[in-house]
Amino acid sequence: MKTESVLIQREMAASKSRLARYSDLIIGRHGFGPLLKYELIALFCSRVPGLLGLWLRAKLYPCLLGKCGRNVVFGANIVLRHPHKIAIGDNVIVDDNCLLDAKGRDNKGIRIGSGVFLGRNSILSCKNGDIVLGERVNIGFNCEVFSGSRVTLGDDTLVAAYCYFIGGDHNPQDVDASVTQQGTCSRGIEVGEKCWFGAGVKVLDGLTVGSNTIVGAGAVLTRSIPAYAIAVGVPARVVRDRRAQPSTSGV
Repeated sequence: MKTESVLIQREMAASKSRLARYSDLIIGRHGFGPLLKYELIALFCSRVPGLLGLWLRAKLYPCLLGKCGRNVVFGANIVLRHPHKIAIGDNVIVDDNCLLDAKGRDNKGIRIGSGVFLGRNSILSCKNGDIVLGERVNIGFNCEVFSGSRVTLGDDTLVAAYCYFIGGDHNPQDVDASVTQQGTCSRGIEVGEKCWFGAGVKVLDGLTVGSNTIVGAGAVLTRSIPAYAIAVGVPARVVRDRRAQPSTSGV
């Protein structure tokens, strides 16, 4: 389990210049060179519409990223934080208004495999943690993957809209202090390959989801799920093994 005691609010309130705080939060590197490159690229291509915007972002965004493969499509209004810790494979689509936030002091950041689709308005958010999306992962619109340690989605996993992978939690041991003033903890989430999450699923911290699992729409996972399971409900429970033949008796 990974614990954190430093809050963003405290870091932003520290005795630093505005430029230093901006660099810590957004760019992740100090110095005028990284700042100038980030600002110019964001200014001249992040909001440009149409084919011109797609072309500009395809040419310029790789200059910010730690790694960027071939034939990557970046939609409009994408926000990149600590972009040097973001690695993207080939043939990836990042739709409009997405946030890729690899923020952290000593984390590796975000790794996106080849063939991934990240839907409109979706968020990959690190708080000194890592996020790994396997090959051909498909994430629908308005989803969030949050990591305070490590969250992994296996190859060929399908995530419908409005899903939330909550790879961290607050640590409210001091009953007299507000939760916002206490630390956080994270055990991470590991999802196997070829899983399917219906719309609105919530996956809590510390869980493992086996390969080839289906989780029904609106379910809340509070415990780990084995491979080939079908799980539904709040809290989610396993109702069937996909490898078992369905009953034909009508009972």
